[in-house]
Amino acid sequence: MPSPFRPARELLVQYAHYHRDRRNIATHFVGIPMIVFAVGVLLARPTVDLATPAGGMALTPALLLWACSTLWYLTRGEFMLGAAVSLLNGALILLAAPLAAHGVVTWLAWGFGLFLLGWVLQFLGHLYEGRRPAFTDDLVGLLVGPAFVTAEALFSFGMLHGLRDEIERRAGPTHIRDLALPA
Repeated sequence: MPSPFRPARELLVQYAHYHRDRRNIATHFVGIPMIVFAVGVLLARPTVDLATPAGGMALTPALLLWACSTLWYLTRGEFMLGAAVSLLNGALILLAAPLAAHGVVTWLAWGFGLFLLGWVLQFLGHLYEGRRPAFTDDLVGLLVGPAFVTAEALFSFGMLHGLRDEIERRAGPTHIRDLALPA
């Protein structure tokens, strides 16, 4: 099993091999944030209230997961990308937290409903791609997904040229696959 501590460039190139069809990438732009948000909803309970010098703070499993993933993203060798994906994930986690304040049925319905819908979008994208999702070969792909869509967004804003160029050099350019042809 490959190490989960590989550099971001290597991880993103590997992930990109499974994501060259632009329709697949588009579904990931919606599905991956939806999954992160849903995980934020589901892991927003239980809370532990902590006293800090700045006041009170509610600690949740979602915040612990965010802190651990942030440490991982920031240590993969692409600091700007790591910071961007961590900020976006953090925003999704914070926006998700209020849904946990509702009753159990509402909390679970939002969490599992969005989680399921996000995965349906992921698998729809992979029908366009003609390949199974990257995480089926390497579970670290579950962490790389948010970094990949963040990187694609940054590329669209003209940022991280060197990273984009290396991904395209090693994984190929994006395209629209002809669904009538075998993958």
